Amino acid sequence: MPIPSEIQALIARLNQELEETEQDALYGLNLVSQRLDLFPENEILMQFFGALSNLLFFVEITRSRIHNIIDRLAPDNVPAQIIQEAGEDLGFILGRVLEAKMNAGQLKNRLED
Repeated sequence: MPIPSEIQALIARLNQELEETEQDALYGLNLVSQRLDLFPENEILMQFFGALSNLLFFVEITRSRIHNIIDRLAPDNVPAQIIQEAGEDLGFILGRVLEAKMNAGQLKNRLED
């Protein structure tokens, strides 16, 4: 049985949100690295660097989790319960990704100001 269209749409949204989060985090890391070169002892900049690095790590781990969920759905004749659990897991992941995306955006905006 192919992956239901609702789950495919959720996976596509997750991938888009992760891509945007990753781009914001990478941009923020570039900004913070430039400022750390000027102020290497600045604790706030070091915290920003750590937070942005953690966000990139979160993106990597989340992509792996999504891939594992897709692998669970790949075989033929997947029980409806597995499909439902996958949808619930992906919905939970989406909430965490949106939160991470907001954090990345806020850090990036603070560094731009």
